[in-house]
Amino acid sequence: MLSVKHIVKQYAAHRALDDVSLEIEKGKIFGLLGPNGAGKTSLIRIITQITAPDSGEVIFDGERLNANHISRIGYLPEERGLYKKMEIGEQVLYLARLKGLSTAEASKRVKFWFEKLEMGSWWNKKVEDLSKGMQQKVQFVATVLHQPELIILDEPFSGFDPVNADIIKNEILELNKQGATFIFSTHRMESVEELCDSIALIHRSKKILDGSVDSIKQQYRNNTYWVEYEGSYDSSLSADIFTVLQEEELKGKTLLKVQLQPEKNANQLLSALLPQVSIHRLDEVIPTMNDIFIDQVKQKD
Repeated sequence: MLSVKHIVKQYAAHRALDDVSLEIEKGKIFGLLGPNGAGKTSLIRIITQITAPDSGEVIFDGERLNANHISRIGYLPEERGLYKKMEIGEQVLYLARLKGLSTAEASKRVKFWFEKLEMGSWWNKKVEDLSKGMQQKVQFVATVLHQPELIILDEPFSGFDPVNADIIKNEILELNKQGATFIFSTHRMESVEELCDSIALIHRSKKILDGSVDSIKQQYRNNTYWVEYEGSYDSSLSADIFTVLQEEELKGKTLLKVQLQPEKNANQLLSALLPQVSIHRLDEVIPTMNDIFIDQVKQKD
C-alpha cells in the first residue's frame, strides 16, 4: 500500500528525518512509534502532502504520491482541527463535502456514524460545548466517513475514557476487517500490542527498529522465566543454570524471576530445581512492546 523510501527532511539546523524507509502492507495496522520529537509527525505530514520531503519519495499503491491520492487518505491529527463555534452536524457535513461526497451521500453517512456512535443528540451542539473525548469522536467520524483506503491516526485515544477508547478501538478493527490500512501513531504501548500487525520505531530522526510485532517480541526474548515453587533449593548448585533477578514470597510459595545462563534452556532449569522443590508454575517472560521501546530508546541516548 505505502512505500516510504529514503526520506530526508530538514528544518533549518534541525534534521527531522534522516534516510527513513518503511513498507506498510495493504490491509494491515502499522504502528509508527517514537518519543516526542523523534520525527513521526514530520513523516505523517509528508505522507498527507502537507509538506514535501527534501529527498526520497513515497509510493502510494504503486504510484508516486500525488494530489490525486488525497481523497483516498483519512488523517486524524494529534492537534485537532474542528471549528469551535460551528454546529457539529453542519461541520461534519461540510468536511464530508470537502472529501468529494455529494450532499445526499454525506448526509447519509454522517447520520449512520452519529447513530452508530450514539452522537445523534450532538447534531446542533457546538464543538466548544463538547468534552475533549466527545470532540475526539467527532474528529474520528470526520476522518473515516469518506471511506479512505489509508487511515492515519495520531494519538487517537487522547482524551477518551476507557469505555469510549474501547468503542473506537473496535471501530478501527472493524474498518481494518473491511480492508482499510492504518498508520497508527501512539505512546500507548498497550494499544500497539492489541492493534498493530507491524511497527517502526523512530528516534532522533532515524528508524532504529521495524518488523512485525510478533517477530520483534520473539527477537528480544532474553531467556527469562517466572518460577513458582514450594520448598528450598541449594543456590550454589543452581548458579551455573540461572541468575535470580527477583524473589517474592506469597502464601507459602516462592515466586522467582530468573534469567538462564547462555546456552541453558527451560528443561535444564527444571532438572536443576525438581529434585529440591515442588514446582507449581513455569512461565517464560516475553518482553512487552513497552519494554522494547524503552530499552531501544535508552540504548540510542
